Amino acid sequence: MWRALAFLALLALAAYGAVWLADRPGVVTVTWGGYELATSLAAALVGVMVLAVVLGFIWAFARGILNLPERLTLSSRRRRQARGYNALSRGMVAVGSGDPIAARRHAGEAERLLGPEPLALLLTAQAAQISGDRAGAERAFRRMVDDPETRVLGLRGLFVEARRQDDETSARAYAIEAARLAPSVTWANEAVMEGQCADRDWSGALDTVSNRAALGISDKAAMRRQRAVLLTASALDLEAGDPERALAQAREAVKLAPDLVPAAAVAGRLFARRGDLKRGAKVVEAAWRANPHPDLARVYLDLRTGDSSRDRLARAETLARISSWHPEARFAIARAALDAREFGRARDVLAPLLTDQPTVRAYELMAEIEEAETGSNSGKAREWQARAARAPRDPAWCADGLVTDRWAPISPVSGRLDAFVWQTPPDLLGRAHGTAHEPAPGAASALNGAEPAPKPGHGAAPVGTIPSGTVTPPVIPVAAKVPEVVGPGR
Repeated sequence: MWRALAFLALLALAAYGAVWLADRPGVVTVTWGGYELATSLAAALVGVMVLAVVLGFIWAFARGILNLPERLTLSSRRRRQARGYNALSRGMVAVGSGDPIAARRHAGEAERLLGPEPLALLLTAQAAQISGDRAGAERAFRRMVDDPETRVLGLRGLFVEARRQDDETSARAYAIEAARLAPSVTWANEAVMEGQCADRDWSGALDTVSNRAALGISDKAAMRRQRAVLLTASALDLEAGDPERALAQAREAVKLAPDLVPAAAVAGRLFARRGDLKRGAKVVEAAWRANPHPDLARVYLDLRTGDSSRDRLARAETLARISSWHPEARFAIARAALDAREFGRARDVLAPLLTDQPTVRAYELMAEIEEAETGSNSGKAREWQARAARAPRDPAWCADGLVTDRWAPISPVSGRLDAFVWQTPPDLLGRAHGTAHEPAPGAASALNGAEPAPKPGHGAAPVGTIPSGTVTPPVIPVAAKVPEVVGPGR
């Protein structure tokens, strides 16, 4: 609409100009080389316009002829780039589909057509990786390190290759350099923190966690949890040599993560070591309310050195009242009652645990009670031990397939921080079928002192079972391992 109006306005202006010139006739005289040319003003203007148009066509033709080589070169370069990017795209698809032959062919073509293009170098490195050519991949990544635009990506590739060769020193150096160049790169920060944790450099790891939170790499909740774990690890290392500093770190860890059992446990031990039993008991009781745990029960019962078995039994009953008779509290009372040689009390408190999903620890504790009361050759003790061999496992600290009774700040398998979780481990070797999750026959009579009736064919523990508390090796699933590829082709 507006264009039509503008065209009409220009047309009207041109018509007005033509009429204005027609109303004002005049003569234009041109003298050149002894000749004199006289014409009207309108004819002179028309001639000038025609001459301008002709000169414009001549200039355009001449410029086209002069620029023809450059245009041909540019067109050839664009066709070359188009072919190069097509090869690059096909190479990425080949890498993603795991075709090393096609990936190498397209990578060579892309690098020949595009030259030192960052994506061409990346494709060359990826093609070498999936082909198993570690030296070729490393050469490509080193070329990427030389380019400021791809330096961090090249360091990432060298880091992965160093890890594959178990060269932790070089891998850590690449990660530190990448973190220096690009502080917000997640993989470099995590690798640096893993190295600091492996060296037990807890203060350096704490600084790294703070920097990650400041850069927005991790949220505040994750930062608080990681700081609590690192402070607990430092407190455990300092517990014997610098108890005051260890206590300060453990208290800060408890504030950051009240449900972190090892933090409350080490704080309780250090308070007891300093003689501040009231504050030590308060810390452990607060953690026990949030998460009843056998580590907390052991610390709470041992707060005061030299206490009698009956005093420890009274403190165990305090834990039971706090947690509304949680199963862990029953285990603590049973253990304390066994130490106090109150066998009836120990049996009574274990009775509910033997009728509702009894575990290895419940059966083993019953066996200890029978051995303490009637001797190590007791048939009742052997029967409880046999049932323990077939019972479900108790919770333990688990991380990356590793099962242990002791917490650690990092996984010895993967090096991950805060990897250990208190949970029931998987029954990797299997158990006898049929009665593993049922109440033991004769349990009630055994609690009353009668001999439990042994089941036929189950007089001894089956071969291959793992006793409670045994550290089992990590289990690696059997599967085809796909090589890790750095970059968009993953």
